Amino acid sequence: MKISLLIIFTVLITSIFYAQNEGVSGARAYGLAGTSSLQSDLWSTNNNPAGLAGLKKWQAGVSYENQFLLSELSNKTAIVTMPVANGSFGLSLNQFGYSSFNENRIGLSYGQQLGKNISMGIQLNYLSTQIGDGYGKTNALSGNIGLLANINRELSLSAMVINPNRAKLAEFTDERFPTLLKLGLQYKFSEKVSAYTEVAKDIDFDANVILAVEYKALDKIYFRAGYATNPALSSFGFGLNLEKFKLDFASGFDSNIGFSPQVSLSYSPSFSAP
Repeated sequence: MKISLLIIFTVLITSIFYAQNEGVSGARAYGLAGTSSLQSDLWSTNNNPAGLAGLKKWQAGVSYENQFLLSELSNKTAIVTMPVANGSFGLSLNQFGYSSFNENRIGLSYGQQLGKNISMGIQLNYLSTQIGDGYGKTNALSGNIGLLANINRELSLSAMVINPNRAKLAEFTDERFPTLLKLGLQYKFSEKVSAYTEVAKDIDFDANVILAVEYKALDKIYFRAGYATNPALSSFGFGLNLEKFKLDFASGFDSNIGFSPQVSLSYSPSFSAP
């Protein structure tokens, strides 16, 4: 009985909180309250594959998130990217949940420059959901598509569609994985301060509006904060950028349920500033 209730709680948390944050990977984006479609780094493999177009060297990273400090709601991600002649590929592995309920995703992404200031990317995902106690397992295929445009040195715009094919979670109930539309804007006030806003609209829920800011305190230290409206979530985080490693930490805070910390570590032969 206890396990069954935990499964129900896990499914409920998944539908409420992950529906609006589908595709968000890495503690940098989480520190910005889930603003994910505007960055260009290895986490773009999931966040917006168009951001892969700007990568010059291979990268690899891992991330771990603990929703509301419950191990049953852990979210684990591993990503590796590889530049090619006209763009970059990214491979991601993701698992959410625990032994009696888990969601798994394998994603292959590709991003390419369409012009000097605009890039486009696509991602193909194999999705698997498994529920214990004899409830069974389901599989599905989905895709994502994204655009990223640098209007000038200060202003960037992004757009993304997640799961436009409306992949089915269960045939007998016609339940489907979330389908989201995202629009984002980044404005660089200076070399030290960037402001972000992003609107994410699940076709089955109200829009989620995010406001966030990133501050470069020192040459290698960044501070981040943000607020999302649906569900209401405050976030904070920091990043440490070294020559070959990036360490990011963030936590979201829900006034009713508590903290959700996330940490990510990435490696590349040589990093540039975000």
